[in-house]
Parts: sequence; C-alpha cells; structure tokens
Amino acid sequence: MITRLTPQDAEFYRLESSSNPIHIGSLAIVRSTDAGDGAGPPILNYDRLVDLVESRLPLVPRYRRRVREIPLALGRPVWVEDSRFDITYHIRRSALPDPGTDEQLHDLVARLASYPLDQSRPLWEMHLIEGLSEGRCAIFTKSHSALVDGDTALEIGHVILDTGPSPRELADDAWIAPREPSDVELLVGALTHLAAQPRKAWEVARDASAGAFAVIGTAGRAVDSVVSAVRTAATGAPDSPLNTRTSRNRRFDVVRTDLADYRTIRGRFNCSINDAILAVVTGALRNWLLSRGEALTESTTLRAVVPMSVYVEGSDGDQLKPEAEVSSFLIDLPVGEPNPVMRLSHIAHATELNGRQRRGIRARTLVHLAGFAPASLHAMSVRAASTFAEHTFNLVITNAPGPQTPMFIGGARMLEMYPVSPLLRNQASSIGITSYDGRVFYGLNADRDAMADIDVLAAAVRESMEEMLGACV
Repeated sequence: MITRLTPQDAEFYRLESSSNPIHIGSLAIVRSTDAGDGAGPPILNYDRLVDLVESRLPLVPRYRRRVREIPLALGRPVWVEDSRFDITYHIRRSALPDPGTDEQLHDLVARLASYPLDQSRPLWEMHLIEGLSEGRCAIFTKSHSALVDGDTALEIGHVILDTGPSPRELADDAWIAPREPSDVELLVGALTHLAAQPRKAWEVARDASAGAFAVIGTAGRAVDSVVSAVRTAATGAPDSPLNTRTSRNRRFDVVRTDLADYRTIRGRFNCSINDAILAVVTGALRNWLLSRGEALTESTTLRAVVPMSVYVEGSDGDQLKPEAEVSSFLIDLPVGEPNPVMRLSHIAHATELNGRQRRGIRARTLVHLAGFAPASLHAMSVRAASTFAEHTFNLVITNAPGPQTPMFIGGARMLEMYPVSPLLRNQASSIGITSYDGRVFYGLNADRDAMADIDVLAAAVRESMEEMLGACV
C-alpha cells in the first residue's frame, strides 16, 4: 500500500537533523518478576516482547512502512510497505549493571533519545532495558513525529497495553512483505497525480525551492485552528535561558507526584487539574531561574505552548478521561510572582480566556480506544506546538491523562510511565506530563549543554508542589 505523507508529516520528516531528532519518546517501568527483590523467572523478556509487538502490528500498520522520496522531488514523500521489515531491528535489548539505579536508567534514556531514527527503515525503535533494581525493567519507545498523528495513526504504546495480566488475543496476522515500488513507478505515480490535480504543481514547485522552515506554514494551514492562536502573539517570547542553540546530546530526569494532591489544590481554589499542574510547573520554573541567579520582577513571565487541556473528570469522580478535542494555546506563566496562590489565579484566568477562544483538533480515535494510553496525545501535542513560530514561546509543556487503573505489558504490570517529548528548534527543554494509576509523572527532557542542571528543575517541581499544598492549609 502506498500513501502520500500529509504536508505536516512531510515537514516533520524533513526537519529531522542530528541535533534536532523529532521523535516522540515514551518510558514505561514495569514489574518484570513476581518477587519484589527480582528473584524468580521474568514475566516479560525480550522474546515475549517481540511476540507481543508483532501480534499488535496490524493495529498500527504504519509501523511496517518506511518513507520513500519521490524522484526529482515531484511531490511529497510516500509511505510504502518495507519489503525487508525485520522486527528484531526495531526491538532492541539493553541492560544496566545489576542492580541498576533510576539515575543510570535516565542516563541511558537520554543517550537513546539523542540520536535520530534510521530513515531507511520504518521510523521507530523499542528498547527493553533489563537489570533495574527491585525486579523491574523498562521499555523505552521512540516513534517519529511523522509516524504518529494520534487519529488515523496511533503510537505503538497504545496497542501493547492491556487492562489485565492476560494479553488480549487478536486474529492472526497474514502480512507478507510485498515488493516495493521502483523509483520509476513512484515517479509515474507522482506525474499521474499532478496531471489529475494541476493545482498541486505549484505546491511541488514551492516545496522544491523553499527551505524547510519556510514550508512549515503549509503544515500550519492544515491545522489552521492551532495557527490562529499565533496571530494573537504579536510580540516575541521573553528572553530566557530556555531558548538557545541545542546540541545533539540530551539529559533526562523524572518527577513522581500524587494525583490526589492536584485534586486537593483544585478543591481548595476551585480551579481545574490542568491549572493546578501548570501552577506547580510555574513555581518550579521560578525556583530554577532563581537558582541560576536570574533577576526576576513580579511581571516576569515565561511563555509556554500548552497543546493539551484534556483532563476531564468522569461521572464517578475518580477517572480522568480525554476530551473529544485536543486544544493548543500560548500562555504566559507568571514566574516572577512570589505568591503561589496568585500564580494559580493568573493561570486559571488565562486558561479560562483561552478556553473561550481556542478551537481543537479532533481526537475521536483516542477517545474511543479501550486501554487508553497518552503517548499518542503527546505526539499530537508536539505536532500542534511545531506550528507556532519559534520566537513566540520559551518552552513546550505537554499534558495528557492516562488510565487510572493498572495496565499490563505482556503480563507485567506497568508501574510508571513518562513522556519523553522532543526539543523543538532552539528549545533547551521540554516538559511532558502524564497521569496514571493515581500518580502524575513528569518527564523532563533537556539539552545536555544548556541544562546541565536538569536535576535542579526536577527538585524544584517537588518544592513547588509542597508550596502549593502549604497554601491549601
């Protein structure tokens, strides 16, 4: 099957570089043995993971397809079935020195997140990382942003999760590697397409002559409801150490918090869980800036792209469910405000105003998917954020709910899940946030040179949470 990349998919594919890999990462920590001390046979091993993923690939057919360029650039690239598809190339095995620490895991994830995906093959990798202490292992997945749109194409983390320890059975997959089209066949197909749609010819000429970042406007027009928000940002983002030329290396850290604490803040101040999360992030960024000796006044702000606002309480009051739309907006975070309650008030007011004006991208496929996992929502977040001009914001904060009941991968219970969002151009850090099973998990991805102190930001999140809870008393 041959399908043409959408304008936005094509743009993501072309924006890839050694210093700016544009893939969505997801880190899951699972209990790999029944015994907490790591004794006993593993529930999940490499062979079982390969079998599980292979059985679920029919649910994400794009994960067997690679990108082929059209000769002479006569049209956008196309997805073609990979005739040499080898699942063991994509699913890899690593091990930490037993017993591996969380810090060693985060260092490994940072290294794995630093390099781009192989564009000659389907644009994804999955790493089984063994040797974690306390009978745990980790699964780190990388999926190119061109691969996942969150609607017609989902992230593979969506389909390997099960609601119980017994993996659900699917019909046998009869997939056979087909013959790939030749360059001549791709060229003939492109010319036929152009002949049938003459208006496409000017698009081809423009794409061939324009630079990658000039063409991004085309992708933006494909989601004009998101880009319309940019027009309201007449001025650029404030100066910040978060905006600098990035290197090809990354750092990664995490923070674990309790969902009940955000509900406490929501109940005390009559705000949303989204507002409470953004207030905690704002306080953390304030403390991080102060640790660097940055001069802050009460009017100092950082501008964030917040492509997600999807925490909705279910009828039972315990579940968090995705809305039918994925929203995106710019928000000025009041990092100069010393009072945590005032910070929350500013944020709640700003999100209320944006709520009246913003329009969303449909996410029906995600909403109705059993065993909902947030990785595809984070992929949509990054796609939405990329349509904003880089000078209009300081950082991206992706925020997506996950299931509030235990989930399993190949029979192994998932304990924690962290997004690993990519750094957009000249962005020193990205903050990904996901709720799961009563916890809220932060994945902090950062440039290794620009943010050697990512651990300070992680500690500042915990300090900010304590400050917000103190204000609830």
